[in-house]
Amino acid sequence: MINLVLFGPPGSGKGTQSVKLQEKYQLMHVSTGDLFRMHMRENTDLGKEAKSYIEKGDLVPDEVTIGMMNAKIESHPEAKGFIFDGFPRTAAQAEALDALLNSKNTPVSKMIALNVPDEELIKRLLLRGKDSGRADDQNEEIIANRIQVYNDKTLPVASYYEKQAKLVEIHGLGSIDDIFNRLCAVIDTLA
Repeated sequence: MINLVLFGPPGSGKGTQSVKLQEKYQLMHVSTGDLFRMHMRENTDLGKEAKSYIEKGDLVPDEVTIGMMNAKIESHPEAKGFIFDGFPRTAAQAEALDALLNSKNTPVSKMIALNVPDEELIKRLLLRGKDSGRADDQNEEIIANRIQVYNDKTLPVASYYEKQAKLVEIHGLGSIDDIFNRLCAVIDTLA
């Protein structure tokens, strides 16, 4: 089983590449945002709990997020592996994800980090904002703040996986296919 943490700042291409990787390797894409929305829409116990935090503007506690991850993993025993997108965001979440996957005898295989310069991220997100209508992708100040929050709070997670010799950094500039081929070159060494 291949379990990947696809890592990178907002606008680095994680979502775009996840779709392509999912198709090629038959991996299950797990996005925390998607999980929160699904559980809230289906009004599950975990969804109700997550909603109570989100409505107050608080972060959803790690235990709730890990509970959703566990439910997703257990609901797909046929999966050849998972792509974790948007998670983990902290070292504590990385430890919790490791504990969950190790309890199922299927650890994180690699963290693949997409490295993209800040100027390019801003350009991509502004372009995405025109197409998606997402307000947080239309304001350059908000985008710059999101990138700064990523650099300050999320980027340190890379060192957690680097200490385990599981971090691989990928040059995130070029065509979608060029970046995809770089990702595949890493993943093909795991199969």
